[in-house]
Amino acid sequence: MVFRSSIYKKPAQLRAMVEPGLITAAALDAVRALIAPGVTTLELDEAAARIIAERGAESNFQMVRGYRHTICASVNEQVVHGIPSERPLRAGDILSIDAGAQFRGWNGDSAFTVIVPGDAPEDVVAPRRRLSEVTEGSLWAGIAALSRASHLAEVGAAIEAYIDDNAPEGGYGILRDYVGHGIGRKMHESPSVFNYAVADKGPEVRPGLAVAIEPMVVIGDQATEVEDDGWTVSTIDGTAGSHWEHSVAVHDGGIWVLTAPDGGAEKLAPFGVVPKEIDS
Repeated sequence: MVFRSSIYKKPAQLRAMVEPGLITAAALDAVRALIAPGVTTLELDEAAARIIAERGAESNFQMVRGYRHTICASVNEQVVHGIPSERPLRAGDILSIDAGAQFRGWNGDSAFTVIVPGDAPEDVVAPRRRLSEVTEGSLWAGIAALSRASHLAEVGAAIEAYIDDNAPEGGYGILRDYVGHGIGRKMHESPSVFNYAVADKGPEVRPGLAVAIEPMVVIGDQATEVEDDGWTVSTIDGTAGSHWEHSVAVHDGGIWVLTAPDGGAEKLAPFGVVPKEIDS
């Protein structure tokens, strides 16, 4: 007989996920503060590792077999899973940083995209900035949908609709081969969280659900390939990508964005959603 664990967590388990979420947010804040031309992604990796260690946590990325770093750093045509290196950042680069922390057996996972500041051609920077803004907006549209959803597929439909409504003429590509996921004792758990509309309604959205929502969007075609390093996922057509992610808990009082210090209050306000802290 095979016993399957429930995807729904108890209130005490959701509360235990708050601290790893905050540690993950702090690590990403430390990285964001250092981003500038000439800085290497290895230096960013070291900054995230330092914060996670200082908070008494572990890098859950380093728990993935074969991966030795604390963050993923994806530049320009690299969409996700880029490996930190000695490559110096340049003004105008679009950079996505993904990180996670495990604290007392519970996990957080989050990502953001930024345009490296400095003197760069506006015709390069502007479309990259818009891509990041739309991708971030679609993340929050998905989180807002989660707060009202009866089934998880409503999140992906909301993400895709937001992108379709806000992308420039010609639209954006949404990665199909990489999706969000459940999170808890492991960084990657069931269920899958699609970033686009699917026919299957998916699991019921009810208290105890904890998921990492992470739209991955590109300026051109959504087709990607894994580079020779075995990790980095890049667009085949060479167009830029963006990746935004938050870990979110559904509980008796509503939702709480675990990897945002304010629970997502500021970004959810335009959607009419007020996050509620997880009750004791």
